Amino acid sequence: MISYRCALVCLAVAIAWSATQFVSAQDDANTEGANQELIDFVVGLLNDDDKEMRAVGLEQVRTELKGAAATKQLLALLPKLNVDAQVGLLRALGDRGDVTALPALIEIIKDDGSDAAVKSAAVRSLGMLGNEADLPLLLELLADENTELSASARASLLHLQGSGTPQALASAVIEVGPRTRITLMEIVVERRVVEAIPQLLQTALVSNVEVRSAAMKALGELGRPEDLPGMVAGVLKASSGKERDEAEKAVMFVCQRIENIDERAVPLLAVVEKLSPEDQLRMLSTLGRVGGAAALEVIESKIASSDVREHKLGVRAICNWPDASVAARLLELHKSEKRAEYREMVLKALIRVAPLSDERSPEERLELLRTAMKLCSKDSERNLVLQRAAAIRTVETLRWVLTFFDQPALAVHVHEAVVELAHHRSLREPNKAEFDAALDQVLAASKDEIVLDRAQRYKKGQTWDRKSVGD
Repeated sequence: MISYRCALVCLAVAIAWSATQFVSAQDDANTEGANQELIDFVVGLLNDDDKEMRAVGLEQVRTELKGAAATKQLLALLPKLNVDAQVGLLRALGDRGDVTALPALIEIIKDDGSDAAVKSAAVRSLGMLGNEADLPLLLELLADENTELSASARASLLHLQGSGTPQALASAVIEVGPRTRITLMEIVVERRVVEAIPQLLQTALVSNVEVRSAAMKALGELGRPEDLPGMVAGVLKASSGKERDEAEKAVMFVCQRIENIDERAVPLLAVVEKLSPEDQLRMLSTLGRVGGAAALEVIESKIASSDVREHKLGVRAICNWPDASVAARLLELHKSEKRAEYREMVLKALIRVAPLSDERSPEERLELLRTAMKLCSKDSERNLVLQRAAAIRTVETLRWVLTFFDQPALAVHVHEAVVELAHHRSLREPNKAEFDAALDQVLAASKDEIVLDRAQRYKKGQTWDRKSVGD
């Protein structure tokens, strides 16, 4: 008795063979007399309750039933199909790329009586077949309160064809409403529409916090050094706190595209030097995030200043440094600073950069973290050290972390550091005995369900997916 799978394969081959007999990919005229019997056979497959059978039919639509005549016949049969089959067929028609289907798609989309799932499928396929002329309709759908339609419009806009589409998308950034604008800027980034940079720079200065934050984020992805004047204006426009931090990081991302580390701050400094003295001070923090010799020179001059505010801003700027090249300087500052507030700021910066991967060996990185631990005067600082320790993936780190196991105020972060180190099989397996013993300690002491689950899995040699937490 022939198996179901075998029968399905034979059926697919038979359909493909038949299709090649009635359609010529090179001669559209041959499709005028398209075999209605074969079309009906494919339609029967599309209406089948079995997903695999429907998939076979849809594959024929995508690859075998070519030509405008076949497209028209399939569209004429669309109302006779059930909803699932209509959805599948509309998506397949989009995949086959025949613009003959375009008017029918638009008609379905504009028809208020269309089934929601069918309309969403038509919207998605519009992006495969349409062009910039269809952008207004898709933007209208993007703003629709129906989340399914809005999501379909977003997917469609990511693929919308047409040579004029990038510029049309760019222009639309400043024409749509706030909520739609945020989504549109995400689409612009995903499509790498650099034509939208002028509009993004303009949007980075609007009054709506969420909109201008999204614009700066987009500029961080698409911006170039020549766009820094406008981006600096965006940083200065941002409110202090999270918005300002993210705006500064956007500038940092642009500067990091300059290969030479010591030259990364040069174009930024050229912009900053033209600002008022007050705004130059406000940009010190951003300079610190960018790093490099030129930025350090400016920041050190402020640290050495007798002006209290300039000194504070200089210290804060160096604490934003992107790498551990300033570690020795941070140690000096921690020792020389008289204000406890500044020493705490410097220590947190040292803890942050100590384990960063660079040309230093893991032993050197761990030694710097040990030094930072000795400077800690609060358990909150010590716990921060333990959190950062897991970034140094060596068995020596495990041994050091375990020395704090019996300190109640640090126990939770010790447990987390142990399982985080154990997460890496390449570290855990060669040191299985030590890790098993450490995991046993965690299993006996921790009350955290996630930590316990991870410890149990790692002991068994299993994996653990952090994405599944909370599902």
